[in-house]
Amino acid sequence: MLQLLSFFLNQNYRIVFGSTAKESERSLELKNMGVDTENILLNNSSFDEFLTQLRPDIVIFDRFLTEEQFGWRVAEFVPKALRVLDTEDLHSLRYIREKNLKSSQSFSIENWLREDVAKREIASIYRCDLSLIISSYEMKLLQEINIDKSLLHHLPFFVNPIKESDLANWTPYYKRHNFISIGNGKHKPNLDALRWLKNEIWPKIRTVLPKAQLSVYGAYLPQQIEQMHNSNEGFLVKGWVADAESEMALARVNLAPLRFGAGIKGKLLLGMQTGTPSVTTPIGAEGMHSNLPWGGLICESAENIANAAFKLYTDKQEWLKAQSNGISIINEVFDNQYHKSLLMLKIHELQADLEQHRSRNLTGVLLQHHSSLATKYMAKWIEEKNRKSDNHN
Repeated sequence: MLQLLSFFLNQNYRIVFGSTAKESERSLELKNMGVDTENILLNNSSFDEFLTQLRPDIVIFDRFLTEEQFGWRVAEFVPKALRVLDTEDLHSLRYIREKNLKSSQSFSIENWLREDVAKREIASIYRCDLSLIISSYEMKLLQEINIDKSLLHHLPFFVNPIKESDLANWTPYYKRHNFISIGNGKHKPNLDALRWLKNEIWPKIRTVLPKAQLSVYGAYLPQQIEQMHNSNEGFLVKGWVADAESEMALARVNLAPLRFGAGIKGKLLLGMQTGTPSVTTPIGAEGMHSNLPWGGLICESAENIANAAFKLYTDKQEWLKAQSNGISIINEVFDNQYHKSLLMLKIHELQADLEQHRSRNLTGVLLQHHSSLATKYMAKWIEEKNRKSDNHN
């Protein structure tokens, strides 16, 4: 989302960031970027007035839950505005994978589509003019269920290319020490990965590297994770860090044993950006490296992950090869200017032909029909209920 804000600012858009959430100690000062902010309310007609006065050309919804709440209002009060869904990742995919992990089942499209959250997320995609899909795997998955490609746009993170001059500033292999793992504590896949790492993977690594240490960083780490800290075992839970990039750049190996999740992983991208090879799972690396070799090693079992971590840590040639692979991935898959140019081109194409684009999206038209707008009428009922309650008070 931050990269999208910067992108539109550079295109000379005026941006108004509306949110129902209250600011926290970790909130970014958007006003310092030149972004106006607006506090908006759920199930309240004040949002309709806000839209009518603002009359935006483009409305971006931050994930499908936001579109469910506000999408019908945008369609009703500013119908000419381009409606864009920033999926972040497919939440329903992450949900079914977590469910599969708990039940020891394999993923299947059929089981995924049976979930209500999948139906809701896919319906949101159809109701929008365009959905931003961060992972190439998720682009393929959505097209496999016959969502037209015209409704989807592959948009990974915007990353500056790695140049020869950048390599001179990287810490070399022999000056790097120990392991690192990064993950926000409010994200379930990260918590599961840390538990797996602590209970099964790290003990195996310490058997072959008895003096090795692992630094665990992340904001909002819960008490159950903080209690894993054990200096005798070299498992160091350090929590939030102001400069994650600097810490990653000093580590020799990045560990990200993710057993479920979706989208693409910022922690793995950061590893490649700082020349730190990663050991991860197929889900961790998914949608991030096209057909290029991974910037590290990919394994599934705890034993294989531990063996891979040992190999990368102790084998300089393997480590340098992994680092080189990471550079190729950054420069070929995440090309900054390429993806920005494609996004701007797509937006211009849709704005020039929006009516025709919508008419071709028959499923979206049907979902906008009044008989399908359960969320809209529930919101109107809640709004009326709240109004009556306020009058009584």
